[in-house]
Amino acid sequence: MKDLVSQKDRISQAAIDLVGVAKGQKYSTILADPPWQFQNRTGKVAPEHKRLNRYPTMSLDEICALPVEDIAADPSHLYLWVPNALLPEGIKVLEAWGFRYVSNIVWHKIRKDGGSDGRGVGFYFRNVTEILLFGVRGKNARTLAPGRSQVNMIQSRKREHSRKPDEQYDIIEGCSWGPRIELFSRGKRKDWTVWGNQADDDYAPDWKTYNYNSTLEAAE
Repeated sequence: MKDLVSQKDRISQAAIDLVGVAKGQKYSTILADPPWQFQNRTGKVAPEHKRLNRYPTMSLDEICALPVEDIAADPSHLYLWVPNALLPEGIKVLEAWGFRYVSNIVWHKIRKDGGSDGRGVGFYFRNVTEILLFGVRGKNARTLAPGRSQVNMIQSRKREHSRKPDEQYDIIEGCSWGPRIELFSRGKRKDWTVWGNQADDDYAPDWKTYNYNSTLEAAE
């Protein structure tokens, strides 16, 4: 019972925070990278992912309950990052937020020489990709003109744990109109509204990253 009450409190507070940041604005482009919680068949958080977690995670119910539909314009686009193992859950979240799945963008993680970076986790295969689901809401929700020639793949090197490629922003800004908001953002970006516990000007990773990232700024 205590855990249930705690979950309701978290959902309520997250909803209040998100609506407060939006300040009545309806967003035409929404980018989200939720802190997914991995569970095994018993419903417990998988131990290998407990080891990897560097930040609080959210359950599927907590993510689905976020009032994203309330801040989404009509029409609008949703870009939703989802791990390969949680693809069905990603579709559930997309639909819970009021969007219809139509396509995806694949991030291929590469080494310096351009080959696949095989240091990812995976029980069945060694994961070298992540999926950015693309959903639409409302009528006349086709991408802007640059989207008609944009391939649905990003090939770039990893940065710190869980951080997504910066190349995503150029693609999204070219294919989807504003206003735009990023949920679970790391740092801030010009002309975007950002929301999340790392969405501030001085964000920097508090864990070790790859050596080749040592000279890169952690946030825009």
